[in-house]
Amino acid sequence: MARILIKNGRIFDGERFFYGDILTDGDKIVKIEDTLFDSADYVYDALGKTVSAGLIDIHAHLRGISSETFGIQGEISCFPFGVTAAADAGGGRGDKALLDTFMLKSVVFVEVGIKSNRAVFENLEKRLDCYGDRAVGLKVYFDTGVSEVHDTSPLRCVCDYAHSRGLRVMVHSSNSPVGMDELIETLDKGDILTHAFHGGKNNASEDGFECLIRARERGVVIDAGFAGHVHTDFDVLKEAIRRGALPDTVGTDITRYSAYTRGGRYGMTMCMNLARAVGMDEENVFKAVTSTPAKALGKESEWGYLRVGRAADIAVFDYTDESFMLTDKAGNSVRSTEGYRCVLTVSDGQVVYRC
Repeated sequence: MARILIKNGRIFDGERFFYGDILTDGDKIVKIEDTLFDSADYVYDALGKTVSAGLIDIHAHLRGISSETFGIQGEISCFPFGVTAAADAGGGRGDKALLDTFMLKSVVFVEVGIKSNRAVFENLEKRLDCYGDRAVGLKVYFDTGVSEVHDTSPLRCVCDYAHSRGLRVMVHSSNSPVGMDELIETLDKGDILTHAFHGGKNNASEDGFECLIRARERGVVIDAGFAGHVHTDFDVLKEAIRRGALPDTVGTDITRYSAYTRGGRYGMTMCMNLARAVGMDEENVFKAVTSTPAKALGKESEWGYLRVGRAADIAVFDYTDESFMLTDKAGNSVRSTEGYRCVLTVSDGQVVYRC
């Protein structure tokens, strides 16, 4: 691990933008100042670029942890997009020992199935034990196309189980059997509603997004969970942002079917570009992929901020010719000819990607 000096960047430290230089030594950040002239093994000139804490994907599907159908190779689908930490949102395989082999930092939401409108807790304790402290919550597919569910009773059981053990719940809300307001009332502070801007029946626009606004006030985390165009209606998202019901976090829901394929080169930077294209301002976009998911995952003391003494997890972005085009299931298209492109990713003081 070398000493790395990143100069002349516009820094986003998890809370604000400012200009300065960053020096790492080993796996830690040792200096953040207006101007640094220290010696370094590797110097990167970030003039005209944005230097951020390594991004956090709050909703991913990692190979060996999520199902064989969806799991991706984590580093290949994260590091080139500036992501240095991710939450697997469907853990049902693998264990902590496997996660420890990843250079990508990670936590897990362990999946709980629903059959005959009942939560299936069989083998759940065993799965939680396998992941140890990597297990931060439970994942529920509250989706009539995936689960045998028709009301909130199984979700309430999962929430009670999780909260009694200090865990949070992530709820996949597309194709919900009940209105979004009723679903959200089941959740508590710290729980995560993903695919919050899906279209079709029982979506958040039906009460003018009041359910999302109230949820945020209660501390429920609203995750975009984009999945490219699969679980997002772009008109719903655009109107939600206009009314102040912004996503707290921008998760990719990236799988082996979407990485590098949807809309161009699908990954976290495309999700950031999509969020900006439909109305999110830049500060909220960067918070949604750094400090806010760090807090939502209980990792704010380790991830999501650029601070002296913290791990040297850093991503550098250019805002340049980065075209994309996505069309959702309702036929709404979002396109742009420019956007963020990751040009450097540093994880624990090592350069793991450079464009």
